Amino acid sequence: MAGNSQRRGAIRKTSKKGPTVGSGGQRRRGVEGRGATPPAHMRPNHPAAKKAKAQARRPVRRKDDGVENVLGRNPVLECLRAGVPATALYVALGAQADERLSESVTLAADSGIAILEVPRTDLDRMTTNGLHQGIALQVPPYKYLHPDELLKTALTNPPALLVALDNISDPRNLGAIVRSVAAFGGHGVLIPERRSASVTAVAWRTSAGAAARIPVARATNLNRTLKDWAGKGVQLVGLDADGDTIVDEVDGGGPTVVVVGSEGKGLSRLVRQSCDAVVSIPMAGASESLNASVAAGVVLAEIARQRRR
Repeated sequence: MAGNSQRRGAIRKTSKKGPTVGSGGQRRRGVEGRGATPPAHMRPNHPAAKKAKAQARRPVRRKDDGVENVLGRNPVLECLRAGVPATALYVALGAQADERLSESVTLAADSGIAILEVPRTDLDRMTTNGLHQGIALQVPPYKYLHPDELLKTALTNPPALLVALDNISDPRNLGAIVRSVAAFGGHGVLIPERRSASVTAVAWRTSAGAAARIPVARATNLNRTLKDWAGKGVQLVGLDADGDTIVDEVDGGGPTVVVVGSEGKGLSRLVRQSCDAVVSIPMAGASESLNASVAAGVVLAEIARQRRR
């Protein structure tokens, strides 16, 4: 029998590794699974991994630094016309010139704003859709006043007239209200720090430059700040569609704060309770309410009319 070491002429093969009969489980281990497939960005040769590695090398600007980039030829031109304080105007290399681009560069140069020519890829990084049209304007964070400083400034120019916004979320409404405050002799605007529109480039543009003249303060707790102001002799006049007093009956001769409710819910419960009066605007026809900024303008105009007497 082949392999029988007892027969004549047979040679026993010896090995230092020991017995070699069988696979020793190597074939079984060879067919075992390797586990779940790793994500695309964790596979070294996958395009997603290469893209993630390239993005990690780019300097990332902090999201909480308050800097805003206005993109597009029309928005940039409107901001420059409105006098929005900007720090830099970015123009893509090789961008096709037109009247808007030329006027933007001229306005920026006249205002002392730095004009920088950058690769188009730098502008692509400022937006997710790439719709920058070869131009961008960098707007620094707005400098807010402290509520106490705003009230002090208003009281030194009697009679004080301020506007407080109770969770107005649309920056266009904020900008329009700032413009109305400037038009009717107001002294400033108070907004809460959270759940409220802030002074962005959109608000600057809507205010038509009035944001450069009318200070805006931010309160950590709007209701607490209003109560503190009321304790210093300021009248709180809430503005709500369900108000029990019509605007014609408001006495705006003394120091007054007009409190404007949010676009959808109006005045919050606590702020409403803190108001000395809640006024409404009589409506003709089937209209239920006005836009928040329009309603604020109507009340400010009525107070300004009373003070001209």
